[in-house]
This record gives sequence, C-alpha cells and structure tokens, in this order.
Amino acid sequence: MYFIIHCLDHADALPRRLESYDAHRAYLDAAAVQCVVCGPLMSEDGEQMIGSLFLVRAQDKQQVVDFNRGDPFHQAGVWQHVHIHPFVMRVDNRDPA
Repeated sequence: MYFIIHCLDHADALPRRLESYDAHRAYLDAAAVQCVVCGPLMSEDGEQMIGSLFLVRAQDKQQVVDFNRGDPFHQAGVWQHVHIHPFVMRVDNRDPA
C-alpha cells in the first residue's frame, strides 16, 4: 500500500536539517519502508528547504508512523507538522529507465 508523508519544518529547522542530513539518508537507505519518491519541499522562490515529501510503500499506516518517528529529521526536531495519508497511485509518469 502507498502512503504520502507531508512534513513542514519549524521556522528555525535548517541548521538541524543540515546536521542530520547524512543520518537521514542512511536511515532511508536501510528502512523497511520503501521510499518510492522523496525529497525536500522548497520555499516559493526555490531557495530554502521548508519541509519534506515522501511517497512510500508499506504494509500499513502504523509501519509508516513508526518509520517517520525513527527518522533522524524527526528525532532532531526538524518537522513541525507531519501528515500521513494513504495514497492510490492512478498515474505514474516517471521514466522507468
């Protein structure tokens, strides 16, 4: 099953985000939850990271909640708001190559 994780940062989170980045990447690579697509949300001018968006595949929502709580960004207090929603992928236009 697919889920969207939509996270918005605290206003002062950028230093914590940068400090935790390597641990965050390592966590994503080793997680039981599969990240299909993920990356930072950007400010309107495209200059500052303001959050994160994940499209993940997991067995159930609790697995996604646990995955999010274990993320170094979560543990470092980067995200102010986190919303997790089931997602039905009806169209996927990513290049398979």
